[in-house]
Amino acid sequence: MGRIFEKRKDRMFARWAKNAKAFTKLGKEIAISVKLAGPNVESNPRLRMAVQTARSLNMPKDRIEAAIKRASSKDQADLNEITYEGFAPHGVGLFIETATDNPTRTVANVRNILDKHKGNLATTGALEYIFERKGVFKIAAPSGDLDDFELEMIDHGLEEIFEADDGLLIYCNFKQFGDLQKAMEARGVEVKSASSQRIPSNYIKVSSDQEQEIQKIIDKLEEDDDVQSVFHNMQSEAE
Repeated sequence: MGRIFEKRKDRMFARWAKNAKAFTKLGKEIAISVKLAGPNVESNPRLRMAVQTARSLNMPKDRIEAAIKRASSKDQADLNEITYEGFAPHGVGLFIETATDNPTRTVANVRNILDKHKGNLATTGALEYIFERKGVFKIAAPSGDLDDFELEMIDHGLEEIFEADDGLLIYCNFKQFGDLQKAMEARGVEVKSASSQRIPSNYIKVSSDQEQEIQKIIDKLEEDDDVQSVFHNMQSEAE
């Protein structure tokens, strides 16, 4: 799982880097985080995660601070977090996270994109058994013995750990995200990025041509202003 996730995350971030809407999506995540638990990064794990992600994508510090300030204003419009589930061609599942001030518009856009690319919108809960929400951290290798670090972090929610190209990938139950984050920070571990991911329990193998076909749907969905993230269980034959 670790290697597959790392490749996909790198590809996603590469697309985001080329997408002028990347900072807008991050601004929405910051706004939702502030509305839920306040503007204090230290006491708001989700906001801390959003800020870390923003920094990893080189979002300017003043823009991050401005987003937090706007979200703290009573005039800031409330955003609804709504998830949609659907299928791309070849049986590949899609889990779509959105943040919107107009759910009617959002569901119409999502359905239209799927319909145009031979996919379809599924009923809510249809893919819950496939995708499990996890907290995912990319960290610099901690000092000391790695086995001791792993045993220590298991008490704070760590479930799996993998070697990455420039550090380690750590997975945890999403409900324990904040606890694990604080434990690593207290230990002096450098957290390079942190995110919430929907990890599939099984994958659909696809050919190169099929992968390109499905990737077009994912790209179109990610280009929509209301869509925050798109998760799938597609696996290339090359992986």
